[in-house]
Amino acid sequence: MPGAAASASCVALLCLLIAARSVTVRGRRRRRARAMFVDGGPASPLGLCRERANGWLRQGVRERPEWLCLPVALGVAVLGRSVLPLPAGAVAIPLVRRWLRRRAVRRGRERRADDVVALCGAVVGELRAGREPGWALVLAARGTDALGAMGAGVSAAARFGGDVPEALRQASRVPGLDGLAGMAACWRVAVDGGAGLAAGLDRLEGALRAERRGREELRAQLAGAWSTAAVLALLPVLGLGLGAMLGAEPLRVLFHTPAGLACLAVGGLLETAGLCWAGRIVRAGEAP
Repeated sequence: MPGAAASASCVALLCLLIAARSVTVRGRRRRRARAMFVDGGPASPLGLCRERANGWLRQGVRERPEWLCLPVALGVAVLGRSVLPLPAGAVAIPLVRRWLRRRAVRRGRERRADDVVALCGAVVGELRAGREPGWALVLAARGTDALGAMGAGVSAAARFGGDVPEALRQASRVPGLDGLAGMAACWRVAVDGGAGLAAGLDRLEGALRAERRGREELRAQLAGAWSTAAVLALLPVLGLGLGAMLGAEPLRVLFHTPAGLACLAVGGLLETAGLCWAGRIVRAGEAP
């Protein structure tokens, strides 16, 4: 009997261990399945779909940020219980796209101008290291981002002994590459008159750097005007927020009363006119 009782105890303990093991393995498998198919793990279909949707959303916002006007207009329409913000958001999309395009063009022009300055310095360095002018231009263009902007014509002319000044003059027609016209003049003088190309390009680089510093100083001085215009443009939005915090329901007044609609129309026209006027003043100050 004692032996039978001991055997029964061992069997019961073994069954208890097996049951605990099966419960642990089952719970681990359940957690893994939940993490993969419910919580959206990295290898689950839900996780892959969520990651792909997030990637598309980030790419769309990065490439087409003007479409964010529609969610903003939808939010205002829901808060104000009116459909008037939706057409306004649709109208704002091409305007914002045009503004973003102009800013991208301006940044590209400034980046190409900086590449020309770097190219002049690199060519001067290669010439003073003893390189032949054509190969100095080729090697300098390889070390900067200006080769793609200059095109293959300048590189081919410099590599195979073509008309480098004419190629540089043709490339200077691209916005931002105006400094290449000065490089072409220095090259022409050096070839025809025997003047030092390195000295001429060194002076050209100094002039281009001085022009860039002047442009940056002018932009810093005009930043105050832009900041003032931005603050004045955001004051109506702050007023609407303050009115909503005080319980005045400004969106309901603007979208659902005749006086509010009139104020909205007049305020929108004045806001647009003020921004256009401020932009014109700043562009006139930035003009050469």
